[in-house]
Amino acid sequence: MSVTRRGFMAAGALAVPAMAFDGAFALPPMPAGGGPSPVKLGMASYTFREFTRAQMIGYLKQLSIDALNAKDAKDHLPLDAAGEDAAVADYKSNGITLHAVGAVYFPKDEDDDIREKFEYAKRAGVSVIVAGDPTPETLPRIEKFVKQYDIRLAIHNHGPEDKIWKSPLDVLKAVKGMDPRMGCCIDVGHCVRAGTDVVEAIHAAGPRLFNMHMKDLTDFTSKESQVAVGDGKMPVREIFEALIKTKYAGYVDLEYEVHGDDPMPGVIASFSYMRGVLAGMGYRWRD
Repeated sequence: MSVTRRGFMAAGALAVPAMAFDGAFALPPMPAGGGPSPVKLGMASYTFREFTRAQMIGYLKQLSIDALNAKDAKDHLPLDAAGEDAAVADYKSNGITLHAVGAVYFPKDEDDDIREKFEYAKRAGVSVIVAGDPTPETLPRIEKFVKQYDIRLAIHNHGPEDKIWKSPLDVLKAVKGMDPRMGCCIDVGHCVRAGTDVVEAIHAAGPRLFNMHMKDLTDFTSKESQVAVGDGKMPVREIFEALIKTKYAGYVDLEYEVHGDDPMPGVIASFSYMRGVLAGMGYRWRD
């Protein structure tokens, strides 16, 4: 299947379509002599929520993606210790690095419940917990565990439907003055639906930005308008430029939430576009 990507030339990228054929595809070429990309691309395992860990590992290899934000969907990263250890071993043996877990939920303002989530992250060997729903009242207790475990908390914004964390700016207000390891995960789709300029949000977050969830929309007011990255209105190049300018050291994880039963065409197109943008900016997206 050939997918023509929107805006390759406008982004200054190489006009190279993503090509999928019999489970393989052509990756956009990298500029000769380009420096390594300061923007690191990864995958949110929720993209493959309807597929097993083994299937997802196969897809990641096809995509040349070796960085994963893992969630307890299917058998991706089970919450029980034995199941989690087996998953971590599978990823390690296949050259896949876990860099974050989540979204992880914190329904109770209780030490034991919160400790379980930090033990989960510790077993996975990650430095970031992407948190879905902590209440502002729970944050001081969570902060105590952030300090104890030296694991950063990245609160995920969920758009206008969320009663608390509509925008990354809401997160930043809540964690202001707290430990510097208390911060946010910017979901770009939910961010723009909340009426927040995503580039401005990146600059506002600065060192408190610990994770990015990338997606694209054709209508910034409609959650149902999600498409492959590059087919919508998301200012991808401007986002990458802001991340570089603010010296963001984390990952930009693709979270493709549509076509859950057949995500690979959209996933392939999304990575082809993002890699093409990076190539157009003069960077190698892999060594």
